[in-house]
Amino acid sequence: MKIVRTTSDSPDFRELVVLLDNDLDSRYGVLQEHYNQFNRIEANNTVVVAYLEDIPVGCGCFKKFDNDSVEIKRMFVKDDYRGKGIARKILTELEKWATEIGYKNTVLETGSKQFEAINFYTNFGYNRIENFGQYAGNTNSICMSKSLVEL
Repeated sequence: MKIVRTTSDSPDFRELVVLLDNDLDSRYGVLQEHYNQFNRIEANNTVVVAYLEDIPVGCGCFKKFDNDSVEIKRMFVKDDYRGKGIARKILTELEKWATEIGYKNTVLETGSKQFEAINFYTNFGYNRIENFGQYAGNTNSICMSKSLVEL
């Protein structure tokens, strides 16, 4: 497997994001329309794409949340490649990159119906926090954070 640091202009990243959006639409239906506005990734220079034999199989990125924190966004692995440790490698690379440029924490939001994501993040050391920003008060959202200082 190869993990490549890239930008949101990457055609492979954009292709994977379409699959992610389709997955979210199938889980949440009309509820997903509210979240779509928060999921746009434009002009982002902190994107990673995972490849297996030159096939793009997963992605993720982060954006500045505050002076000490980044927000993990657009984490996705194609269905046929799940359970192979790809998401773990993507998130590890994102956290490493964030620490390289001086960030100390990560935050993220995932949906209440994404049980595999909730379990994955919990097992990866993320803790549930009060919903932040646009997710405050939204019972369909689960917000989490992790300190990168121990890394």
